[in-house]
Amino acid sequence: MSFTIALAGKGGTGKTTMAGLLIRYMLGKGLKPILAVDADANANLNEVLGVTYENTVGDAREEMKKGGLEGMTKDIFMDMRIQQALVEAEGFDLIVMGRPEGQGCYCAANNLLSEIIDKLTHNYRYLVVDNEAGMEHISRLTTRHIDVLLIVSDGSRRGLQAAIRIGELVQELGLTVMKKFVIVNQVEKKEDAQWETWDQLLGANDLIFLGVVPKDDRIYEFDKEGKPTFNLPETSPAVQTAFQLFEKVF
Repeated sequence: MSFTIALAGKGGTGKTTMAGLLIRYMLGKGLKPILAVDADANANLNEVLGVTYENTVGDAREEMKKGGLEGMTKDIFMDMRIQQALVEAEGFDLIVMGRPEGQGCYCAANNLLSEIIDKLTHNYRYLVVDNEAGMEHISRLTTRHIDVLLIVSDGSRRGLQAAIRIGELVQELGLTVMKKFVIVNQVEKKEDAQWETWDQLLGANDLIFLGVVPKDDRIYEFDKEGKPTFNLPETSPAVQTAFQLFEKVF
């Protein structure tokens, strides 16, 4: 079974940037091969990692719902389409989940999809899943097991409450989570005094406060110029601090 790390957090917290830096950290430590799964409806993990994709799992699901290809069983068809959606990179592969576009019941397609994705993950030692806050894609996997849940928040009260809600959601979905961490991201210097408050609030809700990552203007510059933040320089305060926090995860 793959060692599964799932990331979640409300929009705008830098969750996907953290997912990319985590993959970079793991590659540097020899923790591979990695399957990166972009399960966010607003898929952009590929941009962070500096790779492109053409097909999604959602595309395959849509095709299967319409009947797939004549003369081909549904499971063979889906397996073929999943392989076509897989983006191969150095040390990691990426697959984008996408989302259904049409209406109607996707139960059969989702069940088959879960089985195929689970088979696929057995080819990797590590699974890094970039989720939206809802984490419904994780709940569809038949293993329903997460070794590390890494919730990314900002320093606002609303952001921390969203992190707590995500922690509660995994229980409602019946997921098995071994460890639940929270990183507070994009922290201004003036917010440092709140660390103890954050630690107490999160700890009271069965979440481990992993630490903070400082605001880094270079991330904004890379985003503005369309550069993958995966390639941020090692001197970046965000990279250095994130890597220190990731040391505590493994």
